[in-house]
Formats: sequence, C-alpha cells, structure tokens
Amino acid sequence: MNQLVKSNRSLVVLNAALLAGLVLVMWSQTAGAQNSAERPANGRNRGEYTMISGKTNAGGADAIYVLDAANQEVIALRWDVAKQSLTGIGYRNLIADSKSVPGR
Repeated sequence: MNQLVKSNRSLVVLNAALLAGLVLVMWSQTAGAQNSAERPANGRNRGEYTMISGKTNAGGADAIYVLDAANQEVIALRWDVAKQSLTGIGYRNLIADSKSVPGR
C-alpha cells in the first residue's frame, strides 16, 4: 500500500511539472507572437495566404489570385505555357486602395 501511495505522489508531481512546462511554453509563444500590434523590423507581418482561381478582365485567361490577409495585399498570377512557370500579372495593396478616393 505504501508503494502505491509513493507511486501516485510521484505521478502527481510529474504531471504538475509537465503542466508548468506547458504553461511556460504557451506563455513564451504568446509573448513573442508575430500577430502582435508591433510590426517586425522589415515592416511585414508573417503572411496568411488564400489562393483563389478566376478569370482576368482582359483576354479571358485563367488566373490565380493570392491574397495575403495579414499584410492586405493581392497578387494575380497566370500560367505561362512557353516558360512552364507562373508569371505575375498584377499586384494591389488593399490598404492603399481603401484609403484612395474613388473617381468617376
């Protein structure tokens, strides 16, 4: 019986130490998260990307639109058959677009 109590006590101590380690790791990751209010030294946050397929306005060619939600930027790419690679066909800064005054 005494052996069982020692075994349970050591398991409780081990679990408490593991929990403390987990809390410490989670706390350190939250303190240094890239999605904080401060921007990194290079001026860009880590990207959060979404890709959307669609058509272009001119020529009817298919395109891939890549949205970076963290930095609020969009690029448009198309597949170049001759070069066998993606070619950039457009870029938009959504922050600048939202601040501009629309014309007629």
